[in-house]
Amino acid sequence: MTGQLTDERAEPSDPTPVVAPDPAPAAAAPDPTPSAAAPDPAPDPTPDTTLAPIPDAAAGQPPAGPSRRRRVLWAVARWTAAVAVLGGVGTGTALGIISLDRNEVPGLATESDGRWEYPALSLPALPVDRPRPFTGSNDAEIHYADIRRLLLPEPAGATPDTRLTGGFVSTEAYLGLYGEEFRGEMRQALADSALRHIAARGWTMPDGTRSSVHVLRFASVAYAQQFEDEVIRGGYSTHGVKTLPTGVELVQPDDFPGDIEVPDVRISAYREEQPYGPEQTRVAYIQAGDSLAVVTQTRKGGAAEVPFRQTVTLQAQLLG
Repeated sequence: MTGQLTDERAEPSDPTPVVAPDPAPAAAAPDPTPSAAAPDPAPDPTPDTTLAPIPDAAAGQPPAGPSRRRRVLWAVARWTAAVAVLGGVGTGTALGIISLDRNEVPGLATESDGRWEYPALSLPALPVDRPRPFTGSNDAEIHYADIRRLLLPEPAGATPDTRLTGGFVSTEAYLGLYGEEFRGEMRQALADSALRHIAARGWTMPDGTRSSVHVLRFASVAYAQQFEDEVIRGGYSTHGVKTLPTGVELVQPDDFPGDIEVPDVRISAYREEQPYGPEQTRVAYIQAGDSLAVVTQTRKGGAAEVPFRQTVTLQAQLLG
């Protein structure tokens, strides 16, 4: 309840004066001479109609007793107690609903759109006095952080690849992503490009999707761009790339990288075209400063677009 309670006491009226009746005539003086035989006087049959005076209570206020104000206050107290009980029940119910996951609340459950559940991501700390790759004082756009810390972690429910555990891998391990007809030229190009390190992580999801992420770190942004332009996409074939993953014969560019807004990062993505046999492969290249990340996903029956796009976006954010 809100608002003020108005004290609606009745205005006191002037008390009506009590007028006592005239006293009865005084009885005759008794005979000074006592008489043993004289009987006691009979009681006066007329009752005493004299009213008792009304006490002067609080300067003309009504006599004590439950007033209207007291009744109003009792009503307010009862309603306040009722509201408090109902409020407590409502708060408890609301807190119970808030503590539930959305999918546990009837009517609020939503179907998954296919995205994977990755852990929270954060950029690794830099060595003392070393800048980020895209600052004005870093012309070579070098990632001074450990590139193993710049690899995307596997999502929840994934089975890690025992060969790609997030550490450094050899050049030959990286070349195993591509068909044998491309490896000779790529091997020589990597030897000529001042390659520093390659780190990789891989995993398999419960639906059978196999993923791998390789990050190649070169001596500068110039070497990274040259390797991608001349070796990965050299000649700019009809479908955008020169070198193809193992078992892939034809790819088609994906358009979604244009929707990914990561400053200073260049992304190109491709999907294997039909007929691709029992499995389909998707591959993306993320060039960010001195580093080039290669993301692949392969799945029987077709590699889903949503988790592939999600994985590429998150890896680009770690490098950007």
